[in-house]
Amino acid sequence: MAASAFLLIASYMVILIVLARPLGTGLVRLIDDRPMPGLAGFERRLWRVSGVDAKPMSWQRYLLAILLFNLGGLILLTVMLMTQASLPLNPQQLPNLSWHLALNTAVSFVTNTNWQAYAGESTLSYFSQMAGLTVQNFLSAATGIAVAFALIRGFANRSLGTLGNAWRDMTRITLYVLLPISLLMALFFVSQGTLQNFSGYVDLHTLEGVKQTLPMGPVASQEAIKMLGTNGGGFFNANSAHPFENPTALSNFVQMLAIFLIPAALCFAFGEVVKDGRQGHALLWAMSMMFIAAVVVVMWAELRGNPHFLSLGADSAINMEGKETRFGILNSSLFAAITTAASCGAVNAMHDSFTALGGMVPMWLMQIGEVVFGGVGAGLYGILLFVLLAVFIAGLMIGRTPEYLGKKIDVWEMKMTALAILVTPALVLLGTALAMMTDAGRSGIFNPGIHGFSEVLYAVSSAANNNGSAFGGLSANTPFWNLLLAFCMLAGRFGIIIPVMAIAGSLAVKKIQPAGNGTLPTHGVLFIALLIGTVLLVGALTFIPALALGPVAEHLQTYSH
Repeated sequence: MAASAFLLIASYMVILIVLARPLGTGLVRLIDDRPMPGLAGFERRLWRVSGVDAKPMSWQRYLLAILLFNLGGLILLTVMLMTQASLPLNPQQLPNLSWHLALNTAVSFVTNTNWQAYAGESTLSYFSQMAGLTVQNFLSAATGIAVAFALIRGFANRSLGTLGNAWRDMTRITLYVLLPISLLMALFFVSQGTLQNFSGYVDLHTLEGVKQTLPMGPVASQEAIKMLGTNGGGFFNANSAHPFENPTALSNFVQMLAIFLIPAALCFAFGEVVKDGRQGHALLWAMSMMFIAAVVVVMWAELRGNPHFLSLGADSAINMEGKETRFGILNSSLFAAITTAASCGAVNAMHDSFTALGGMVPMWLMQIGEVVFGGVGAGLYGILLFVLLAVFIAGLMIGRTPEYLGKKIDVWEMKMTALAILVTPALVLLGTALAMMTDAGRSGIFNPGIHGFSEVLYAVSSAANNNGSAFGGLSANTPFWNLLLAFCMLAGRFGIIIPVMAIAGSLAVKKIQPAGNGTLPTHGVLFIALLIGTVLLVGALTFIPALALGPVAEHLQTYSH
């Protein structure tokens, strides 16, 4: 089993790097704002027809464009979900969503979270799934990548003071990256057996004579951008554990690759744009080492399983509860680590059924800010925040003004970095406390005791860090939970984007200083270790007390008998 685990992890990482490297080179053209071959005339006509001023923006204008764009999408999607009964492509005649569920869902998909307090096949029409959720899957992914582009330009610019054009960036990201790759992936998923139709649901009788309804719908088109854009919202309630979404072992492997593809490619692109590929490689090494360690722990915990199985007469202690036999322990554990390291949230197994430690690792991967590859764009600007913090700590130790890539890191950048890093821990801990202190919060818990606390902690961590996956056993479709999690999703997304843009704007006006003898190298083994230590230290100091009350206590309870 150890050899199989090694081969699975190694093959995944090798194929990922092979695919991400050329994509990163392609992203450099977009970051440098160079015209696409043969499409310059098309773009000029597009800006003219749309009325977009494609001139470079200051960080304030870039941020304002991002906020207004997402606000418009939020309002439009909320209205669409509240009126879906009167809209087309609704063969099952599904009713409108309640205002609080519609608001929660709209916030969820606009913020790239895709938290789902509903079962898709019994709640949303084809029109809502396609014109609402799938469209936002593209736009929220483009938003995250555009913010990453702006921050990269802030590091690379030589006193220009501008960060590009938000409308131009989001349009080009969607047209030249997200759409073509998603189209290829959707066709591949169809070839594997993923549904793609507009048929009504099919009623049939099983061999046992029981009537069963099989849901239909345009699944493959949503599945592709769901994974590529690290969105994660499933067409069906079972998400990627459903055979109509994820039919084969090959489709499962491609889905896992798609989640990390753009986050890994952005690391390569970052190195090329700042004219030092070693910087991007250092980020990739740090992410990969933390990720592999997390995967190993999850696999070990699930293979070790639950000793109580043996006392109840089972022939093995390994934990197959909540997992698809099509994928087994290793693929389910790898998928769980990938989807929570990135802010994806898609699942091919039920995380609530993992062992205490096996479920704690995905929870903790979210809590450290999902900077281990992370979401599209969000992972890169998240890890760069920790880079600035690590550089600042190193500067204090050696008595030098901290700098990164030739730009001095001053008080303003550190204030914004601290603010961005502390936003999600504050949301998670305060939100969990509020839920546990109120009757409205506790009423949603189906599993009493330690595991019930873990379910609440996981849900708020997932929302605040824009992941979207969930432990089961929490009835979250209530006004209290829908509004609490909607607030956490909004604040967790834009509470980080705003200071990141402020940092980008501050860096963009600074001159690049030449490296000297006292300059701290930020690409070697020592700095990679410092960066990993900074991420782990912040996560440990922030969340160990809460984890001790949940999964750690549950683990000790399991093995104390």
